[in-house]
Amino acid sequence: MQEFFRPLIHRALCSASITTDKPIHIEQPADKKFGDFSTNIALLAAKECRKNPRELAQNIIQHLSFPPDTIAKVEVAGAGFINFYLTPHFIMQSVEQVLLDGDTYGKGSIGQGKSAVVEYVSANPTGPLTIGRGRGGVLGDCIANLFATQGYEVTREYYFNDAGRQMQILGESVRLRYLERCGQVIEFPATHYQGEYIGDIAEEIYRDHGTAFAESTELVLFKKRAEEIIFASIRKTLERLSIRHDSFFNEHTLYKPNEAGITANQSVIDALASKGFITEYDGATWFQTTKLGQEKDKVLVKSSGEPSYRLPDIAYHITKFERGFSVIVNVFGADHIDEYPDVIEALKILGYDTQRVKVAINQFVTTTVDGQTLKMSTRKGNADLLDDLIDDVGADATRLFFIMRGKDSHLNFDVELAKKQSKDNPVFYLQYAHARICSLLRVAKQEIGFDPDTSTSHHLLQLLNSPAELQLGFALLDYPDMIKTSLRLLEPQKMVEYLHSLAEVFHRFYQECPILKAEPDIARARLFLSLATRQVLRNGFRILGVSAPESM
Repeated sequence: MQEFFRPLIHRALCSASITTDKPIHIEQPADKKFGDFSTNIALLAAKECRKNPRELAQNIIQHLSFPPDTIAKVEVAGAGFINFYLTPHFIMQSVEQVLLDGDTYGKGSIGQGKSAVVEYVSANPTGPLTIGRGRGGVLGDCIANLFATQGYEVTREYYFNDAGRQMQILGESVRLRYLERCGQVIEFPATHYQGEYIGDIAEEIYRDHGTAFAESTELVLFKKRAEEIIFASIRKTLERLSIRHDSFFNEHTLYKPNEAGITANQSVIDALASKGFITEYDGATWFQTTKLGQEKDKVLVKSSGEPSYRLPDIAYHITKFERGFSVIVNVFGADHIDEYPDVIEALKILGYDTQRVKVAINQFVTTTVDGQTLKMSTRKGNADLLDDLIDDVGADATRLFFIMRGKDSHLNFDVELAKKQSKDNPVFYLQYAHARICSLLRVAKQEIGFDPDTSTSHHLLQLLNSPAELQLGFALLDYPDMIKTSLRLLEPQKMVEYLHSLAEVFHRFYQECPILKAEPDIARARLFLSLATRQVLRNGFRILGVSAPESM
């Protein structure tokens, strides 16, 4: 609806010879007595126009022109707000458009001709996926879905961390368990990976090769086999949540010399050095972030010769720019909150347009079972595994619970609530609304011959004008704007909140407005309104990646 008002207000400003560079904001007043939509453009423009805000608002109203039967009235309120009241005709006419658009309702074209890369999950292949990683995976998948609805060509990418110290520790952990299987007595370090899966990988190597590698200190075989098995497990877990990736970027490629014998990591150091931002001391190579106002410089290459996380991350992001993406989205866990600003600063120094980079940080997850909080640690082998959660509550509940809180908020995943078959469970509540409509349509087909696939008398919607009907119709109109808001904020939680509110409004309409027992034309009109509601629920579920059951 915002796109309906903006050009009309802009035209009125031009007609009234009001010049302003202030943006036209359209909002919904919390109290309906102040209209269905409102703009504060008169307040924003008053100072530069040197006019009283209320007088300016009246002037704008005098130059406003709307299509017939769309706006019931326009009035000035408060210090200079312009409030708009929609006609029932316009609301129900817009509901007709929901039915006509079907699966495409809510889709936009702002991303037409543009590309977006969304990086998410990117877990080191050092162990099975934990619940904490799952939240970022669902968040990233939903963000990618949001971009796709607006016409972007979306690449879903997994940064495969197959280099660095953690992978060495993984290889060493498997090798030591393999030596134990060969009969050697091993003192297993507390710093290594303790989980049973390490022993399982070692057992598989022993089964294939016996004691052939018992005297070898080479880690390549152990590291490679562990990486293959663990990453296959990770992909299988992600598939259970319908999370997929189009591209897998291997970190080790950043360590390979090009034709000139220079690695991508070294190219970053050389480029930053040419800008005066590299220094050497304590045997390490440092990014001079003190020149940017920070208290300390940040290490890029440790005294051991091992790169810190920042260096390959900068090099990796440069490849995203080189691949020509219009928008670069990174979905990170809270453990990246100190690192990524330095990556952005380095890219900015090197001349890249960092306005194209968007970062979504998701906070930690704790899991509660019967009021008890479970602790997670992949290294210690007592991790709260994502597979176990899916087994317990199902894929739909897992996905929705991960995004029903804002990404910036710590999430307490209540396992018992996720399993409840009641309105207290947001997953059940949403899916029940969809299933209820499906049931209603099945009965309507049997009793009054209403077939949603062949019935085209959408104009009957114009017969509806009760408060419950109009409230439901109006709620359906919010869907396209809610997609844009969710995308702008990189916050799928907004979609969850919207769909929950829509389900509430539908259940109220269902209780207050008899459908099958109503006069025939009214009954059909209310069925069309229910059908449009089902369509919006389905479209929203598709973005969130949850199923739309037809019976429960």
